[in-house]
Amino acid sequence: MKIPFSVATAALAALFPATSPAQSGAAHEQVGETVLVTATRTARTADETLAAVTVVTRADIERQQARSVADVFRGLPGISVANNGGRGKLTAVFMRGTEADHTLVLIDGVKVGSATSGGAAFQDMPVDLIERIEIVRGPRSSLYGSEAIGGVIQIFTRRGGGATLPRFSIGAGSDQTYNVTAGISGGGEQAWYSADLSRERTDGFNSCRVEAAGVGGCFTAEPDRDGYDNLSGSVRAGYRFAGGAEFDVNWLRTEADSEFDGGFQNYAEAVQQTLGARLAMSPLAHWKLTLAAGQSRDDSDNFKDGVFASRFDTERRTLSVQNDFGIGAHGLLTLGADHQDDRVSSTTDYAVTERDNRGLFAFYQGKAGLHDYQLGLRNDDNEQFGSHNTGSLAWGYTLSDALRLTASYGTAFKAPSFNELYFPFFGNPELEPETSRSVEFGLAGRTGWGSWSANLFQTMVDDLIAYDAAIFSVNNVDKARIRGLEGVLNTRVRGWDVAANLTLLDPENRSAGAQRGNVLPRRAEQALRVDLDRDFGAIRAGMTLHAEGRRYDDLGNRNRLGGYATVDLRAEYALDRDWRLQGKVGNLFDNDYETARFYEQAGRNLFVTLVYQPVR
Repeated sequence: MKIPFSVATAALAALFPATSPAQSGAAHEQVGETVLVTATRTARTADETLAAVTVVTRADIERQQARSVADVFRGLPGISVANNGGRGKLTAVFMRGTEADHTLVLIDGVKVGSATSGGAAFQDMPVDLIERIEIVRGPRSSLYGSEAIGGVIQIFTRRGGGATLPRFSIGAGSDQTYNVTAGISGGGEQAWYSADLSRERTDGFNSCRVEAAGVGGCFTAEPDRDGYDNLSGSVRAGYRFAGGAEFDVNWLRTEADSEFDGGFQNYAEAVQQTLGARLAMSPLAHWKLTLAAGQSRDDSDNFKDGVFASRFDTERRTLSVQNDFGIGAHGLLTLGADHQDDRVSSTTDYAVTERDNRGLFAFYQGKAGLHDYQLGLRNDDNEQFGSHNTGSLAWGYTLSDALRLTASYGTAFKAPSFNELYFPFFGNPELEPETSRSVEFGLAGRTGWGSWSANLFQTMVDDLIAYDAAIFSVNNVDKARIRGLEGVLNTRVRGWDVAANLTLLDPENRSAGAQRGNVLPRRAEQALRVDLDRDFGAIRAGMTLHAEGRRYDDLGNRNRLGGYATVDLRAEYALDRDWRLQGKVGNLFDNDYETARFYEQAGRNLFVTLVYQPVR
């Protein structure tokens, strides 16, 4: 079903009449003086980036009482999430209708993801250790290289600073779920540090349903609970020297055990780890030099009924040097170089187990009167796939104090993963990188009653990698045309803070053959999220409505997954200045739905948390 944008906009306007300014606590498109670093690799305000950006703060996460990173992402502009059966199960994030591995993911500036599967393990990322998430929608290969076709997600762990303060929380809920977190942060004026631990355990529920024939999508029948156990820790620290130079380090480690249903394996022990260091200094008044190094690991040991079955360990090492030169009153030129080395160690035999990539990039940001403009160019020299050039051009025009127009064009590419190239009975060593071209137009406004934005985009992807039944492996067989519209509204209605996001998506397969015109799999064609929150003195109450239209689970569009809607209710009571009691009912009406075929999602559930967070 296609929903005309005019109809959707009229419905939103009727549902949420603007009456007074919105508070800044909602998870929504941030504008104005909110400082970002992901969109341009420099500290700029959201207006200066000329990109479609969503920022989720620590306050947003706590207000939503989000239990996972997937909870945070669901219903945000341009994002569709597919999950294989609850907490700790494979979670794929589709940005603007592109593939799940077309989104580049960073943690504290360190590029993460599995070199074998090509994706990031969102299911294991500990939401309790996160300070902020920046989501940049649209191609960013001209800054970051491979993978940034759909956009970039950067997750920042807790930073610290100021007086030394401890924090603590303990929670329990449905499916024998327990969660404990503890941390401490401080540092004073020149230093900052934060150290945190988080432990989560749940019995879960049956992660894969079985059809009448006796075998479901997991090629087995195991009607039992599929539990999950996650132990995570993070440390982040830094120091600002008298001359202005800054040095900081960050470390995050997650150890997760997950039970699931599978014919060849049904238990996994996974480790995700990032380690990074950064030194920033200003040798001259208008020159900032930044040196950074990082390492990320994605390791997993897999078992079938307690017997070892396979091991997949990948490591990614990165180095970068970046120079930012101030030019005139409003110009900023960024010149830099990146080096990336991916390595694989596995019980599966890969023909190639290591490759590196060297990138050179230049990015200019300028302003002339009411016009803002950006130009980016990058060359990547991949050890396997040679040289690839990408570029971007963006323009913004201030129509008035309350209205702004933007337009942009960008190209991007994605190098095939090691699984796509070499995994037995699946990979194809003849694959070529995927490439894309994107164009976008945006209009955003800020008034006394709140803020709004609308972004219209189209992305063309060539050599899209998909399974080709003719050769019984993956192949560069597809082209895709993805069109979409994202609408964001933030306001206040009769004392309620309102944050609404609407995404309309047309992800069409444009390859030759019988599948031409089909919808790309696992992308919802419509998505709506509405958050309502209000303070009643010591009590805060809120609700989230999340609705998505149909999606298909296969390229042939034979397996249709129906649309669904869920309602979450939440409340919080301030026991005193430092102690809070939170409670959340998820999926209030106990709706049955799937975002990946055979994998049911959680029914009605309850979670209660006691939080100790001293006020600074």
